[in-house]
Amino acid sequence: MRITVVGTGYVGAVHAACMAEIGHQVLGVDIDRDRVARLNAARAPMHEPGLDELLARTTASGRLRFTTSLAEAGRFARVHFICVGTPQRPDGPAADLRYVDAAVDGLGPHLRPGSLVVGKSTVPVGTAARVAARLRRTAPTAEVAWNPEFLREGSAVRDTLWPERLVVGVTSDRADATLRELYGPMLSVGVPFFSTDPATAELVKVAANSFLATKISFINAMAEVCDAAGADVTTLAEAIGSDSRIGHLFLQPGLGFGGSCFPKDIRAFTARAEELGAGEAVAFLHQVDAINTRQRLRTVELARRMVGGSLEGRAAAVLGAAFKPESDDVRDSPALDVAAALRRRGARVRVHDPEALDNARSAYPELQYAHGIPEACAGADVVLHLTPWQAYTEIDPAALAHVVRARALVDARNSLDATVWQRAGWTVRALGRPRLHTADPHGPAANGTPGGGARGTTAHGAGGRAPAVAAGRPSGAFLWRNSCMSW
Repeated sequence: MRITVVGTGYVGAVHAACMAEIGHQVLGVDIDRDRVARLNAARAPMHEPGLDELLARTTASGRLRFTTSLAEAGRFARVHFICVGTPQRPDGPAADLRYVDAAVDGLGPHLRPGSLVVGKSTVPVGTAARVAARLRRTAPTAEVAWNPEFLREGSAVRDTLWPERLVVGVTSDRADATLRELYGPMLSVGVPFFSTDPATAELVKVAANSFLATKISFINAMAEVCDAAGADVTTLAEAIGSDSRIGHLFLQPGLGFGGSCFPKDIRAFTARAEELGAGEAVAFLHQVDAINTRQRLRTVELARRMVGGSLEGRAAAVLGAAFKPESDDVRDSPALDVAAALRRRGARVRVHDPEALDNARSAYPELQYAHGIPEACAGADVVLHLTPWQAYTEIDPAALAHVVRARALVDARNSLDATVWQRAGWTVRALGRPRLHTADPHGPAANGTPGGGARGTTAHGAGGRAPAVAAGRPSGAFLWRNSCMSW
């Protein structure tokens, strides 16, 4: 089948490559000429595991190419996917649909008779009907369907090729049959296919994101209670997650959610529900959002207490800039939000991330950045673990003790082994775990036993040479590939 994909950001680039991978002829369309050139050269415009290889394979096969021309797209196919961004409006919580409108208005005059326009963007309920009415002005025979995406950044290729379910909102048997044919390879291996009306399909996506966000904020609310009661939220989460009705997924206490989906989607959902007169039904999502935001403030407060009550003039090392691991996306990144808040309170902040430094530097130019973990932590009064990259679990805390000024760690993701760090003389703090046994962060030299390098230790330790920080790796190994992104 010949299809086009309008908008080649995270959703569009991955969808285009994956549809070509399962055998379709695909033309991707974007207004960004540099992005189109990069994609035609089989280079992903963002860090996404497996996407470069997929682009290389599908462009070389001739099944995938990219253009800036909507007129060419109209000639190329009768099935067109809209994958543009729907950010939060600058003047309120509602979704900004200007990019959807621009894509539809630009494509409409070029559509062939009987074309099917399929939305994948996350939108407020009622958008498909609105788009259909808008499209009738320029393409009266075109039909609109909605097919929300459920991919996760960091595993987007896998989530598209092996989805847990497919949801389509259609208004005709013809549209249903077209989408069943398109996704035939997935349906042949038993992927559930839900064919419904467009409004229900739109709601499925925002309801799913709202539920997952609620689960995250619930366990973080429990972390607040644990801090007040002297209990341990990690044990609590493990215990309640063992209940099959609850499960462990999205029950990881810590810094909370961020990125381009959950925060703006729950706000847009509440705004749309209020427009429909159903605002009370989803009023709890305001608390979900508030709890999530509060985790960031609580992390800053934890760091403040660890350095003696004031961040003014203190050196803070921030491990993580991306909103989640295996991504270079820094949109609404909890890590960078915390880093900026530390700086506003007078701290000298240096940030490390394996993939997101270029994007972080563009978004927060006032922060300092380091390409290596030892460089980021040199002379630090406190180290904050804010994005749970695998590289950070491989850090040797005894070696890192020779680099920092004080062995003070805030594990805001509750994913490091506190016992290992404490044995190396570190004081460890984490949200919802007030009973963590602590060591003196300013005690005597650290050699992998309780107590560590003196407060005045230089970045290269007593021997004048930087030790390996990650187990099994020299410190110079922390050189990372970075990539930029735009819509």
